[in-house]
Amino acid sequence: MALMITDECINCDVCEPVCPNNAIYQGEFIFEIDPARCTECVGHFAEPQCVAICPVNCIPLNPNYVETQEELLEKYQKLTEESVTNK
Repeated sequence: MALMITDECINCDVCEPVCPNNAIYQGEFIFEIDPARCTECVGHFAEPQCVAICPVNCIPLNPNYVETQEELLEKYQKLTEESVTNK
């Protein structure tokens, strides 16, 4: 499942640069995660990098985007193919 950033976000900007899928962006008030690009770092790392680095633990699983590990891996493969095609 994709991750989400809650209102506890302090806009410290440490999560955005560690996201390998460019899924994190500055929203109107806090950073946000694009669920179409979030793979929980499956295919890149053993654990979500944004969760590991967040100083306030405000990045839980997003219950609106339930995905299996296999689905996350498929999304990773699709995103990887797109980035190669767009270069």
